[in-house]
Amino acid sequence: MANIATARIKREFKEVVKSEEVAKCNIKLELKNDSFTELRGEIAGPPDTPYEGGNFILDIQIPATYPFNPPVVKFVTKIWHPNISSVTGAVCLDILKDQWWVTSVFDYICLSFQALLAAPEPDDPQDAVVANQYKESKDEFKNTARHWTYAYAGRPTASAEYDSKVEQLKNMGFDEHKARVALSTKHWIVEQAMEHILS
Repeated sequence: MANIATARIKREFKEVVKSEEVAKCNIKLELKNDSFTELRGEIAGPPDTPYEGGNFILDIQIPATYPFNPPVVKFVTKIWHPNISSVTGAVCLDILKDQWWVTSVFDYICLSFQALLAAPEPDDPQDAVVANQYKESKDEFKNTARHWTYAYAGRPTASAEYDSKVEQLKNMGFDEHKARVALSTKHWIVEQAMEHILS
């Protein structure tokens, strides 16, 4: 990695670690290696959203061409969100694409991710299935997102109804995550979810 990129990352990393705003928003950032090419981010689900009470881990890969090109960020924690792939964790966020500025810094990126959790953009989706659910049935979307936050991000409470449906498919021999995905995709109707898994 070029010296300019390493120096910039070191400076930005220190700024994030010392930032009161970042700490107040329950955002953490740590290095995964000594070469400053990989970072691990952690953001708390914003209050009054389906993600509240959850902690979401991010994988941040810094390209050699940084800061002229944005980092590649993926959610490691599984999440149900229109702009984040429920399969790969890939993110659709304009500041990591055409709205990237050389002056963008890590604290801004982390705060932007938290803002995205609070205000999804279903018209620019990364996950079309989730975006359709968000548009067609906001309550079902919120309940599903809360369930995923409970199952994968440590939210303390869950829907007993959704839990029992996942358990029902598990007891039939289906993988828990596949059962959850199928139920989430098929409006939590067990029979349709089972057909989806078997198709």
